[in-house]
Amino acid sequence: MKHKSVLLNEVIDYLNVSEGGIYIDATVGYAGHSGEVLRKLNKKGFLFAFDQDDDAIKYSNEALSKIGSNFKIIKSNFKDMKNYIDEKVDGIMFDLGVSSPQLDEADRGFSFHKDAELDMRMDKSNPLTAKKVVNEYSYEKLVDIFYRYGEEKYSKSIASAIIKNRPINTTLELAELIKNNVPISYRNKSHPARKVFQAIRIEVNHELDILEGSLRDAFELLKVGGRLSVISFHSLEDKIVAKVFKELCSDDENARKLPIVPDELRARAKKIVKITPSSDELDDNNRSRSSKLRVIERIR
Repeated sequence: MKHKSVLLNEVIDYLNVSEGGIYIDATVGYAGHSGEVLRKLNKKGFLFAFDQDDDAIKYSNEALSKIGSNFKIIKSNFKDMKNYIDEKVDGIMFDLGVSSPQLDEADRGFSFHKDAELDMRMDKSNPLTAKKVVNEYSYEKLVDIFYRYGEEKYSKSIASAIIKNRPINTTLELAELIKNNVPISYRNKSHPARKVFQAIRIEVNHELDILEGSLRDAFELLKVGGRLSVISFHSLEDKIVAKVFKELCSDDENARKLPIVPDELRARAKKIVKITPSSDELDDNNRSRSSKLRVIERIR
């Protein structure tokens, strides 16, 4: 069972892994990035990893154990990272969004191509499911999340159709309903359910609510010289990452008024890279098509 990791070589190169360093994978998934980091560590190095998905944790524990024993996977959302790590680290990586196996396993209810009960939970203990969102949210709330989290311009017609056709129990029921309530010309651009499914997934897993604070917490765990690496998959995520990174890489706005800028008002990080996948990776890994990698380094 092999899972392709997006921008794998680039993440590892720009993380600048030192063999005795301490690293965190905030989203271990199926251990693609973690495995490569662990291979570069000696006995003094250590890898912490986080995930909410029991299937991913089980798989990654087995996969990483074949490489070394100097790792620990913690079942928790990355928003709680600071509660588990009480030491400064050399690098932290985030691979945001849904993983390929979650999409591939029909019964997880993430995919609009495969029939399953509406679910979309990354953490199966989460009481909020896609089925609850679709069948219990008000028209106004559905319009809001489809527009805000999916940037869906037909949010109103889709939400109205959902309200009229409840209950909706499965992924293909919902996908078909969406398709039938947008213009034919719109269907030809990409699957018309893509944006709505993204919006529901973000709502179920509170993905954007927790991202900004989690990135700031992660930065505080870095040593000076440590690097923070983030792969995002859609513009909403990337805007948040870009905003946080820009603030960390800029002098305090009050510094502009001073002839000499004191250290405490100077930028706390420097930009290392912002890249998208190569054409070779796009050919080899369809999931990477909308991805973007940003990396910064802590300088004070």
